[in-house]
Parts: sequence; C-alpha cells; structure tokens
Amino acid sequence: MDVEYNITYITLSGHVEMNKYRYLYFSFMFTVYVLIIASNATIVYLIWIHKDLHEPMYIFIAALLFNCALYSTAVYPKLLIDILSEKQTISYSACLFQFFTFYSVGCSELSLLAAMAYDRYVSICKPLRYPTIMRKTTVSILLVVSWFVPACHIAVQVILSFQTKLCNFDLKGIFCNNAIYTLQCVKPRAATLFGAVILLDNLALPMLFTVFTYTRIFIIAHQSCKDFRRKAFETCLPHLLVLISVSCLGAYDGILPRVESDVPKTARFIMTLQIILYHPLFNPIIYGLKMKEIFKHLKKLFSRNKM
Repeated sequence: MDVEYNITYITLSGHVEMNKYRYLYFSFMFTVYVLIIASNATIVYLIWIHKDLHEPMYIFIAALLFNCALYSTAVYPKLLIDILSEKQTISYSACLFQFFTFYSVGCSELSLLAAMAYDRYVSICKPLRYPTIMRKTTVSILLVVSWFVPACHIAVQVILSFQTKLCNFDLKGIFCNNAIYTLQCVKPRAATLFGAVILLDNLALPMLFTVFTYTRIFIIAHQSCKDFRRKAFETCLPHLLVLISVSCLGAYDGILPRVESDVPKTARFIMTLQIILYHPLFNPIIYGLKMKEIFKHLKKLFSRNKM
C-alpha cells in the first residue's frame, strides 16, 4: 500500500472555472510565457555577443535572467498542458521534481544577488583592487556556488518528502510549491529542521549580506563627491529593486500555503498567479531600462530590426 503513495496522482485543484475560461487562460498564460522567454533571452543574448558586456556585473545579470527563464519553465509548460486537459493531475514524483526545480532556481537567485552585491562593493569601494579580486576564476566560483548549494539543499528536502506518507491527494494550487507539505500526514522532524537550515543558508544569509554590502556602499558614497554618489546609485538601484522584488516573492510564497484555507478559491487562484507572473518579467525590464550599456545595445538591436 505504501508503494501506491509514490506512484499515485495528485489533483491540482487550484484552478477556477476551467471549462468556462479554458482558452482565455491558455492564451493569456502562453503570451506571458513567450514574453518571459523572449525578454530574458534577448538580454542574455546581448551580453553573450557583445565583448564590452563581458564583465562580472553583466555576467551575473545574464545568470540571473537565465534563472528567470528556468524558473518560468519549471511551471508554465505543465500549467499550459493542465489548462487544455480535462483533469489537472500530476504524479507525486513529477510534483517533487517541479518543486525541486522551482525552489533551487528561486533560492539561487538570492545567492546571485549576493554575488552581484559583492561585485559592486569591490568595484565602488576598492576600484584599484577590482581586476585582481574579480577575476574569471572568482566569477566562476561564485556562479557555481550560487547554483550548486541551493540545489543540494532543496534535493535533501525532496528526498525527505519522497519518503513521507501522504494522507491527502488534493493540492490546493496550480503547481507544486510549498503547498505539497499539506499533503503529508505528518511532516518529518528532519524536514522541518532542514527547512530551517535552508531558510538560513539560502534566504536569510544572502539577503543580510546583500543589504549589509549595499549599506556599506551607500555610506561610502555619502561621504564622497556628488558625481561618485550618482554613479553608485545608478549602478546599485536595479539590483536593489530586484532584491526587493524577489524578497517579496519569497515571503509571499512562504505565507500563501499557510493562509490558503482561509480565503475563497478565486482569491487563492489569483494570489497564486502572482508568484509566477510579475517577477520573471520585472527583471529583464529593470536591467534593460536601468543599465545604460544594456539599454544602448537594446536600442541598436531594435533600430536595426526596423530597418
């Protein structure tokens, strides 16, 4: 009987009026997904082909936007299939894989933002030592750590969840996020303890490091000339906006499964959509418009296409 829990299917019951609005949902979500992939891929492509953008800051931006595409791809293809299907179901193993992809990529975003903050700190506060500190090897190590450490942490949670008995097969959501814990009869103590480790290592520490680093930058900038303050503000503002966006997203995703039983289904559906709609589009817009060098190449690209 225990084996059946591992191969059984879970119903994704968070959809609203699927039969009535099926094609409207599909058209909207497909359009959003195409926009996400196109906008993020465009900026990654520009950074890839232009040698003047082959600097640590832009490499980290490309990694962050690549993350956005992965983050969306973990959810949208399955969501689009579900919209066109009569029943919205997923196997528990596939659900855990979606959970792993979604959160490992999501957690790595905070690690990448911390790496970007360190890069900006060295660039602004220690400009003479920047070439020796931010070498290709350093950038490569920061990228590997940013992707590998969160993936290992989330993998442990997935393994622990896979071994846990389920008492509920009705997931009140449209994809497999933290709500999977509501399916388990009893959440293992090891999973709870390791969840605290994940919060500390992959969320709290990178966020605190990033805030501390930018605080140091702004203190030094405040003590410097007006032109220095302006340049520091211009280069740090996009990263801070993205940090605020991803922090709000993480808090929202963590709170939603805990309050979902207290809100109407339609409201819960709309709230769940917020997790996957705005942030993957927000990042390329911010970096495309606020980073002068990227914006310059974007203008050239679109003006060339018009011709």
